[in-house]
Amino acid sequence: MKITDAKVFVGGPGKNYVTLKVTTDQGVYGLGDATLNNRETLPAKYLTDYLIPNLIGLDPRRSEDIWQLFYRGAYFRRGPIAMAAIGAIDMALWDIKAKLANMPLYQLLGGKSRDSALVYAHATGADLEDLMDSVAAYIEQGYKAVRVQCGIPDMPTASYATPDAKGGTEPFITDFSGIRPKTEIWDSEKYMRFMPGALAAIRDRFGPELKILHDVHHRLLPREAAAFAKEVEQVGLFWLEDPTPAEDQDALALVRQHSTTPIAIGEVFNSIWDCNKLIEKELIDFIRVAVTYAGGITHVRRIVDLAGQHHVRTGFHGAPSHSPISMAAQAHLNLWAPNFGIQEYLVLGTPACDTLFPSDHYVANGMQHVSEAPGLGVDFDEAEAERYEYKPGSHPIVRLEDGTLWNY
Repeated sequence: MKITDAKVFVGGPGKNYVTLKVTTDQGVYGLGDATLNNRETLPAKYLTDYLIPNLIGLDPRRSEDIWQLFYRGAYFRRGPIAMAAIGAIDMALWDIKAKLANMPLYQLLGGKSRDSALVYAHATGADLEDLMDSVAAYIEQGYKAVRVQCGIPDMPTASYATPDAKGGTEPFITDFSGIRPKTEIWDSEKYMRFMPGALAAIRDRFGPELKILHDVHHRLLPREAAAFAKEVEQVGLFWLEDPTPAEDQDALALVRQHSTTPIAIGEVFNSIWDCNKLIEKELIDFIRVAVTYAGGITHVRRIVDLAGQHHVRTGFHGAPSHSPISMAAQAHLNLWAPNFGIQEYLVLGTPACDTLFPSDHYVANGMQHVSEAPGLGVDFDEAEAERYEYKPGSHPIVRLEDGTLWNY
């Protein structure tokens, strides 16, 4: 059995999905996602110019050897561009193998550890009252876990992942008005004075059963992160995400020494080498890697296995930049992983997205249910894809009030 063709498609409804389709001489094809948000053309080019020419003619069933070829066979390893491209190929090969076996992919991983997987929604508000309404709406829909983000009083601009005006909805973070990023203004002192009380008020209103998550989005210094995590212990967060940038992994030791608040980190990690010390030293509670830019199912499974040895659970990234293909791959991993924790879930199921990526995966009452179709359980309509093309966009940047560039 040989790979005879591989094509890359860039575009989608409101997003620049990077979709890979790998075809074999037996007519079986597999799909992968290489979407790297705001840098989409780079993994697409890496695939077409470097990886696909070396993929044609190989046996798709030898996915481990192919993964090693593209990772260990490269002098310059890792990084989000290369790992997103490798991850797309790896997803497509697992999709092919599961179709050949006539099984849903989770069966090849070892079968189910659970029948469905807990997901969390994103509640947001321009102020606390607005946020309370958003949380209540998700609870009404059956969600048991909600990430909460709130506008900060007297902050010059909207803070991370919050609407500009009351009653608005969380914007998709990418701004497609041009390649130059907009600027958000940030003040850590204002945030630290306001947010602990806001989280406590949410707990008081919605009670002990609601799983509350909050994302600091790398905005605090290590000392500030430790103080914040300690102050919100009484809230009983399900997790505190990205309290401080993780490039300095030792900084997480300071947070751990001062608080028992669960910490979730890793959505920007590209490999096991970005997080192995955090896991082995048990400085985090949830690992947030994504199957797309952490090298695919083969590599993420290694991360999950390492995490399971150190009481660290999964909490895969699930932002709108992940296409239904990568979300399906993570759904199968979630069903299998003995140390599963939770799955981030932003609704992708618009009619346009469902037409481009037909699938029987679904979320109901805050739980993710996996298709029993062979493979990943997601298809791709090439004719529909012709309606879309790449449109440049950017994330905002963050500055302090004096103009200093800060962490996004």
